[in-house]
Amino acid sequence: MTEDRLAWLSAELAGTGTVSLRDAATALGVSEMTIRRDLAELEERGAARRVRGGARAIGPQTFAQRRDRMARAKSRVAAKLGQFVPATGAIAFDASSTVMRLAADLSTARDLVVLTNGPDTFAALQGQPGVIPMLTGGQLDPRTGSLVGPLASRAAGQMTVRRFFASAAAIDPSGAHEETLEEAEVKLALARGADEVVLAVDSSKLDSRAFAVGLDWERIDVLVTELDPDDDKLRPYRHLAALH
Repeated sequence: MTEDRLAWLSAELAGTGTVSLRDAATALGVSEMTIRRDLAELEERGAARRVRGGARAIGPQTFAQRRDRMARAKSRVAAKLGQFVPATGAIAFDASSTVMRLAADLSTARDLVVLTNGPDTFAALQGQPGVIPMLTGGQLDPRTGSLVGPLASRAAGQMTVRRFFASAAAIDPSGAHEETLEEAEVKLALARGADEVVLAVDSSKLDSRAFAVGLDWERIDVLVTELDPDDDKLRPYRHLAALH
């Protein structure tokens, strides 16, 4: 099964940092062409980077690298998120490429403050009628394009918002995971000041882990994916949050 092979390849990458076409094909009893297609799928999901003869694991990705991954799925997620955006008040966006797709169209806003630690998201908010963009400040992490560090966390913790819209590098029943501790800290600060947390991820992030746990399920109220809420892939999360 394809998902079984992808799981094996992901585990190999997590354990050794690299995987070769020849070794993987031998271990899994399939052709190198099959492994090549599997690695292409992992690269599309942002979980590996193909190199000559195989692939290697990747750590944090820049915003530009993440922006076009799973683009259609992210667009469907963003369309669902629109129903959670109030016309007035204050909300917060993380620096994810998924949430930025929502930032590009806030047509119902009338007097809406939007706080973010994402410079690209902040730029997308400029000039939108009824939207008052605010940037946390902080240190720009060149690995992710996010503003992080004590200043970003302090600014994030000083505001109360109606909803915090966040994505994650990976999620599983233990929580939402991030590639860096610094990113996780800022998201925790934003979540503490939010009445409600909406977690938006495409399905490639399900049942996987990254370096640091950002938000646990006690802080997450709503999980939004491109899938139908009744999809069997979401079964492990049905008792953890409202699904959309």
